[in-house]
Amino acid sequence: MSVKGALLAALLGGCAAAAPVHQASAPAGAVSGTEHVAQCQGRDGWSDAAPPVQVYANVWQVGTCGIVALLVTSDAGHILIDATTDEAAPGIARNIERLGFKLSDVKIILNGHEHLDHAGGIGALQRMTGARLLARAPARAALESGEASADDPQLGMNPKFPGARVDGIVADGDVVRLGPLALTAHATPGHTPGSTSWSWRSCAGAACRNIVYGDSISALSNDSYRFSDHPAYVAAFRAGLDRLAGLECDILITPHPGVSDFHTRLAGTAPLVDAKACANYAAGARARLDARLAKENAQ
Repeated sequence: MSVKGALLAALLGGCAAAAPVHQASAPAGAVSGTEHVAQCQGRDGWSDAAPPVQVYANVWQVGTCGIVALLVTSDAGHILIDATTDEAAPGIARNIERLGFKLSDVKIILNGHEHLDHAGGIGALQRMTGARLLARAPARAALESGEASADDPQLGMNPKFPGARVDGIVADGDVVRLGPLALTAHATPGHTPGSTSWSWRSCAGAACRNIVYGDSISALSNDSYRFSDHPAYVAAFRAGLDRLAGLECDILITPHPGVSDFHTRLAGTAPLVDAKACANYAAGARARLDARLAKENAQ
């Protein structure tokens, strides 16, 4: 498929999966999971530089010690999910090149949610790569302005970040395609209105895994926000948790590594693969949301 054709095919609805992408060996620029974790020991800041590491097959962590940014690669081009902070964007670019990939081959950028620590570097990486940014409609205004939307529970909590150009809108269940890559968007609002999780399938030799980038699903807010005052938002929050719990999910990756014990799993001291990870992740968030609502209603 030509680059132009790949880009035109980037927004296709439906759930049909493309052929899984195979890639088993890591290039010389990648470090082992153990080395990645060792270099991040005691350094978990949003912008703390980290070396690139292979997560599984064609999936690479190119972000920082404290925030995940995933590069999903193919011969037709690559997809980047999240970009950490604006300060860290040059380091992400260096990690991509360190792996032997060209920045110009990053054709699409996707986002988990529209906050500084995950979207702050998108604008810079968009300029470096020329990639198209695709997002769900509720995230568009915040991604472009760098400011939280009025219905974000965390309005006023985070500094403004440099905006990026949103080139296309995806809806829940849409499949973003680039050559053999096929990543499905799952609306998981709650942490922010535009929160989106992503799923796809990657293969290392004959071993294929269902991979889920499960966006943040914590019920965090500013001091004045009450989730109980927004029943429609809570209903959407719960529906997103149900979607996440129901996904085929062999490998869960979360934007904040500690939430899914990502570093422990990269180092091999805990299993990377856990078919119940998404269900457990959603169940924990549901319990915390229920506790938050109970606390609000008791006041």
